[in-house]
Amino acid sequence: MGAQQVAERFTELYGARPEGVWAAPGRVNLIGEHTDYNDGFVMPFALPHQAVAAVSRRDDGLLRLHSADMEGGVVELRLDALAPGTDSAWTAYPAGVVWALREAGHAITGADVHLSSTVPTGAGLSSSAALEVVIALAFDDLYDLGLARWQLARLCQRAENVYVGAPTGIMDQTASACCAPGHALFLDTRDLSQQQIPFDLAAEGLRLLVVDTQVKHAHSGGEYGKRRAGCEKGAALLGVDALRDIAYADLDAALARLGDEEEIRRLVRHVVTEDERVERTVALLRAGDPRAIGPILTEGHASLRDDFRISCPELDLVVDTALAHGALGSRMTGGGFGGSALILAESSEVPSLTKALEAAFATADFMAPRVFEAVPSAGARRLV
Repeated sequence: MGAQQVAERFTELYGARPEGVWAAPGRVNLIGEHTDYNDGFVMPFALPHQAVAAVSRRDDGLLRLHSADMEGGVVELRLDALAPGTDSAWTAYPAGVVWALREAGHAITGADVHLSSTVPTGAGLSSSAALEVVIALAFDDLYDLGLARWQLARLCQRAENVYVGAPTGIMDQTASACCAPGHALFLDTRDLSQQQIPFDLAAEGLRLLVVDTQVKHAHSGGEYGKRRAGCEKGAALLGVDALRDIAYADLDAALARLGDEEEIRRLVRHVVTEDERVERTVALLRAGDPRAIGPILTEGHASLRDDFRISCPELDLVVDTALAHGALGSRMTGGGFGGSALILAESSEVPSLTKALEAAFATADFMAPRVFEAVPSAGARRLV
């Protein structure tokens, strides 16, 4: 739904035109999975799929929320009643951002909001972060808060961690807030330093496909939290602030120090090698050699499957089928336990790859996957 349609629907709901319309995208993570909450490196880029919000201020302490994508009418919340753990519906994401802004000392007095999103939910493409960031940007503009994009991302992460109760890292919100069209974002999640890396695959005759397996996941589920807790335990056992502090050259020695903590050893090995994979990918893209990143993507999938153990049969089938039909590389992306996979391929191979995937899923009696091209797009912005 475009800005004009969202504004018109807002007017129907609330009886007046919105003060503005904003957009924030979902994201795909090219490489660097489960490294963000370990102070490591990530490399996402924004998708053209986005959450759009029409918003106007109120001065009576009410937050009124409506979504074109959810059943039901306008949900009315009182700002002074917002508290972590009180909302398990979709409204927790926008309400959590408002709560985080108020907790940070910003004088928010209320708002009317209408939302619409084209970011697939549960597909590992950061639909929740898009909702959070579009609300944060709208309130920053309307209330003249003067917050930097990285500050908006931090507030959105706090909303998801504390208010929603999902222990996610900072990558998703930063990608939605900060990505640039035609680039991937090389982000150091420790200090939030950023570098925009040119990523124009079409100019090289390449395509990056996203394959949504239609297997839904939930970051607030227990398995994601267990992985994060395991990484924190590994850092504590190794005497470092975060696993990012274990150098790749020192990995074998670190694993030996963990003794019979086999599960922790696997988690540590993934995080340390994944940070190294991000750095290799950045170097190759800077050198103008995007085809060479294919094997790195595939290495990353093997690590997520075997060490982090967060893949699933549908994701493995995407990777195996893609590689068997000429792809340069493939891996799952996102939090795991479902969601999406990436395929890097020559443009000429895309039609046959897509047919092979559809046939493989049908043979396995899986739900048909959704396949689309990932084009590096703009980050959050005001539309109207």
